Amino acid sequence: MREAPPAPTPAPQAISREGRAFAVVSRESLLTVLVYRGGPLAKAGHNHVVASHTLTGVAYAPPEVTGASFEMRVPVNELVIDEADLRTLEGPDFPPDVPESAREGTRRNLLGTALLDGEHYPEILLQSERIERTAEGAQAQVRVTVRDQVRSVTVPLHYEMTCDELRVSGEFPLKQTDLGLTPFSLLGGALRVEDGIQVRFRVVARAAEGQ
Repeated sequence: MREAPPAPTPAPQAISREGRAFAVVSRESLLTVLVYRGGPLAKAGHNHVVASHTLTGVAYAPPEVTGASFEMRVPVNELVIDEADLRTLEGPDFPPDVPESAREGTRRNLLGTALLDGEHYPEILLQSERIERTAEGAQAQVRVTVRDQVRSVTVPLHYEMTCDELRVSGEFPLKQTDLGLTPFSLLGGALRVEDGIQVRFRVVARAAEGQ
């Protein structure tokens, strides 16, 4: 029997495009996700650092931050697993010496049909729904499209803007199930990936030509 094709991904919503346009600089931007082992056999596994060095997108920045908007894309098949330098930065829970076989197995599971399904869904789409001021900076309600699942996530933002450059960073906890994903599990849950993950990002964007 032939496998049914995946359901079509919902059409992206339009962002406001108010203000000056800033294009994401992929080589200077970074998204990291900390993934934790769990279950009675947790010591047989590893905590993992999943990273994207290839973010793309655009942000629009008017004088008032509440009018800003953005759209970014995360290429799923270019995600990197357990870079030694990034693991070292995360401290003792992430020792740098992860065997290559473990890294390859984690990447295979991450991109497989049970999780991100990189073959059929090659990118994760992030779009701003609204942005509000907070005492710490700002807070964005972000529409996240993973596979054919669309969810809304609250993301704290710290931002700095000069005449030609925009820098945005933040960190927040999230559950995989909040995105419609089922955490990886083996042996009836004896060795599993915990639902809770930690997301950290640093985005550098520069004014588009002609802006």
